[in-house]
Amino acid sequence: MRLEGKVAVITGGASGIGRATVDKFVREGAKVLIADISLEAAERAVAEVDAAGHAGMTAACRVDVSDFAEVEQMVATAVSTFGKLDVIFNNAGIAGGTPLLDHDPAKDYVPMIRVDQDGVYYGILAAARQFRDQGTPGVIINTSSIYGEQAAELAFSYSAAKAAVISFTRSAAYELAEHGIRVVAITPGRVGTAIINQFSDELKTVFASEQLRNTMTQPSEIADVVAFLASDEANVINGTVVHVDDGYSVFKQRLDLPVF
Repeated sequence: MRLEGKVAVITGGASGIGRATVDKFVREGAKVLIADISLEAAERAVAEVDAAGHAGMTAACRVDVSDFAEVEQMVATAVSTFGKLDVIFNNAGIAGGTPLLDHDPAKDYVPMIRVDQDGVYYGILAAARQFRDQGTPGVIINTSSIYGEQAAELAFSYSAAKAAVISFTRSAAYELAEHGIRVVAITPGRVGTAIINQFSDELKTVFASEQLRNTMTQPSEIADVVAFLASDEANVINGTVVHVDDGYSVFKQRLDLPVF
């Protein structure tokens, strides 16, 4: 088990990619603080992990990642519960979009920046200070997006926040390397989470066609990569963006080729 003995915090851990990553980390031997805006959902996830035969490996914590004091308390809770911190997966986020000219900044810009951008910054800062104070190495993994590297439909604020996550990752890796702290970002493509599954089958078919396997990525597939990045096997992966987009970023669309 590659994460044996490690303690992790996973934000947005009660659903989607976060929830799948909780299961993967526990199977790999880690103890996990499941942090989520919904304490009820986090506690339900703990109960599910316990029922699967991993009692005592997880704990629940409510956190609003847009509030630095709550993020600091989240890290403190992980340490008081499990004795230390080794990994944080800054994964919590929100999505949505409105045409730019129709923006209400208070609705269409500020919340996205507060959660998807500031929330990652707060997680980086709180975890890095804990690693420093422990005097131990640590790993910080941040969820960006394919939208953080390109323009996309209805994604002005979302793309800006996810681009900031990539910049945070590179700068944090540079500054924190002397403390033995690695920082990595992942850029998921079209993942079959509740955010996407709410759409019509027709739209989901279009989304799937944007990836090379012509199918949606499953949250568990992202979790597999995150677990590797959190492990000592990934020690040379630092300050980089790991594309987990099934080729979304390498092509525009499939064409019927002419016969030569």
